[in-house]
Amino acid sequence: MQRMRKKTVLALSIAAMFSGMAQAQESSATEGSTATVVVTGTRVANRSALDTSAAVDIISAETLKNSGTTEMNQALSVALPSLNFPRPSLTDGTDTIRPATLRGMAPDQTLVLVNSKRRHSSSLVNLNGSVGRGSAAVDMNTIPTAIVKNIEVLRDGAAAQYGSDAISGVINLRLRTDRDGGEASVTYGARITEYDLRNDVPPAGGTWSGPASRERTDGQSATVSAWKGLALGETGHLTIAAEYKDQARTERGGYDMRQQYPRLANGAFDPRENTIDRFNAWYGDPEIQQTTFFANAGNDLGNGAKVYGWASFQERDARSAGFFRTAQDARNIISIYPNGFLPLIAPKVQDFSMTGGVTWALGNWDMDTSLGYGKNKMQFQIENTLNRSIGPSSRTAFDAGGFAYDQLVFNLTGVRSLDVAGLSSPLNIALGTEVRREGYELFAGEPDSYRYGGVVLPSGVPAAPGAQVFPGFRPANEIDTHRTAAGAFVDLEANITPQLLASVAVRAERYSDFGESLAGKLSGRYDFSKQFALRGSVQNGFRAPSPQQQNFTSTSTNFINGVPFEITTFKPTDPVAVALGAQPLDAEKSVNLSLGAVLRFDRVSLTVDAYRIKIRDRIVLSENLTQANVRDYIAAQGFIGVGGGRFFINGVDTTTDGVDIVMNWPVNAGAAGRFDATLAANFNSTEVTKTPVTAQLAALTPAPVLFGRANIIAIEDGQPKNKVSANVNWKLDRFGATVRATRYGKTMTPGTVAAFDFPLAARTVVDLEGRYALTPKMTLALGADNVFDQYPETLPPALNTTGNTPFSNYSPFGRSGRFVYARANYAF
Repeated sequence: MQRMRKKTVLALSIAAMFSGMAQAQESSATEGSTATVVVTGTRVANRSALDTSAAVDIISAETLKNSGTTEMNQALSVALPSLNFPRPSLTDGTDTIRPATLRGMAPDQTLVLVNSKRRHSSSLVNLNGSVGRGSAAVDMNTIPTAIVKNIEVLRDGAAAQYGSDAISGVINLRLRTDRDGGEASVTYGARITEYDLRNDVPPAGGTWSGPASRERTDGQSATVSAWKGLALGETGHLTIAAEYKDQARTERGGYDMRQQYPRLANGAFDPRENTIDRFNAWYGDPEIQQTTFFANAGNDLGNGAKVYGWASFQERDARSAGFFRTAQDARNIISIYPNGFLPLIAPKVQDFSMTGGVTWALGNWDMDTSLGYGKNKMQFQIENTLNRSIGPSSRTAFDAGGFAYDQLVFNLTGVRSLDVAGLSSPLNIALGTEVRREGYELFAGEPDSYRYGGVVLPSGVPAAPGAQVFPGFRPANEIDTHRTAAGAFVDLEANITPQLLASVAVRAERYSDFGESLAGKLSGRYDFSKQFALRGSVQNGFRAPSPQQQNFTSTSTNFINGVPFEITTFKPTDPVAVALGAQPLDAEKSVNLSLGAVLRFDRVSLTVDAYRIKIRDRIVLSENLTQANVRDYIAAQGFIGVGGGRFFINGVDTTTDGVDIVMNWPVNAGAAGRFDATLAANFNSTEVTKTPVTAQLAALTPAPVLFGRANIIAIEDGQPKNKVSANVNWKLDRFGATVRATRYGKTMTPGTVAAFDFPLAARTVVDLEGRYALTPKMTLALGADNVFDQYPETLPPALNTTGNTPFSNYSPFGRSGRFVYARANYAF
């Protein structure tokens, strides 16, 4: 019956489209105003942000420009209290492609659109212990802020309207459409900071100790960007943007109090223990050089038809690090690194996209069809390292392989209005279909990056094979696969009475790899007066498993009691994973409820929106299953030499409750200038109500835990329980300023046991920028992010055993300290 309903929806949608249809066109409005017309969350033309049935935030290009960062995720994190960007370190590829989260959800539970079209995700799946573990999200830092006209953020589930991934909301980046004008910008800044250190557990008998604090000037960052509007004929536009960014790393490591060298023959410490630089870690933001190009074009073909399209390309070279290996570490080779070594991970990321489409009138329908392609590729170079199992002849740099993800999307949509008796407004009818092809490729590194070279350590244990810090992908890991998905939707919206707005949406999708999904949404709004309205929605949604989660695999060899075992991140369909209870991944299912109020008092607007998001069968990455009884069980199933591993699995249920509050208050103070004030807050709480189990593992004694307390705490407490921001923009003649204060609520750094849990207290971060217009075209700005140089608490020795990592990756505002910058903008 369910399959029949889905096929009926698809058939009705296609039939209606071929009788004529169209998509609502974007309308222009003043940026940054709450009266700005929005296209996200509604397909009715000329609806403003305060008139929708769901909460929509609008981030203007001016807001993005008046920020100390050119990184899209970071700029959004200070503009939106419901969006968080934790910026982890020592997390392999996640240092380079850092995900953001909305409403405390996973990074891949927010849909990202460009000009209302689905954006491709990154090829990276986050595997390490940070916020977003197990997800593969869109890398919004591939989009330069210079090309953006504004950003609409729908804070409401929207799977029925837009498809998979829209459980927590939608971020829609709308591109510039200028025919003339332009602007060039040069920004330069650096971290000028001081942070405290803990130095309370020197090695037994050691005579060295570290300082109580440390001053740093690093993270120098230079960004050159420009955009230009060009006319195409009498009606067309071509807006191009380019950006180059060169960012030096930040280093917030602690004092390494470990013994670095072997003791001398007489048992004394090596004298070099007192002279070596013990600040030997790269713990902080990565080193990045990236070049980005973006173009957006459109033209009027006549007779109501228009053509549009955009394209982008970015190349990003990054360098971050793993943990420092001391000179006496068994993993080191003294003849290569007499003072120890810090292995470096140097990914190269290439991102490409191109979309083209046509809009036209067909009867009473406005049609829109488009075809878009995007690809993200990430290749790993491992530097300043070695393959210990090869011995002194080992090289110190390796190509470790990588992965790529690509997406081809076809859309055909349409919108029309229809007068219906009894309704107070025309019925807005939107119908559409979307077909996607997604591909995922994983390719191997060079043999020395993963092979075992035969060396046995003096202890009698064989040396671990592969490039240290990141063993290369093996030929057995290689994969090149794709899937298809097709769906259709119906979206209806109208005023039933002058005060009551109602909308309903239904969407059916079919995936070639896991099956079908059906989502529906009912939302409404009642305006009691021009000053007060209530709005709300109820819906079910879904998120399809990503090809990255379905197909990522990697293998390393560990020697246990001298016996080699293959430790693998298995595909869920791998025979070993199946033997442990894994099953093909299914979609995550959600039920979203929201209820909010809109209040307008003259110039002041206030919105309050409460929500509940219940998710069933969240996809997570399991614990490392390498216990002895797991190895014995695997061997009993006929898999010899397999030491266990981990795999993606459905089975975590969560409930998230929260409320968003946003107040805008523009004030014209006459001779004192104009003030635009925004006060916003998000209060959020997530509870894990179920964790996955398999009958195979439950039968073992002791039964291994598939999803343990540390991962549960990361979901429940790894992001702020609340976030409050106050922002004031001031302008008077040639002068301008922005003052912003953001209070991040407490979070928790999870430990393996309760005694190692470490709470991070609330912190308030203040940003300040002043601007002066030298001429009508030239503006200079000077500012500082984190003016008062706030840091999270320093981790205790139990959570920082090397001294290298004094701060938690769960800090919601990072741990790089004050950033001081200058910027010059020239309009032309």
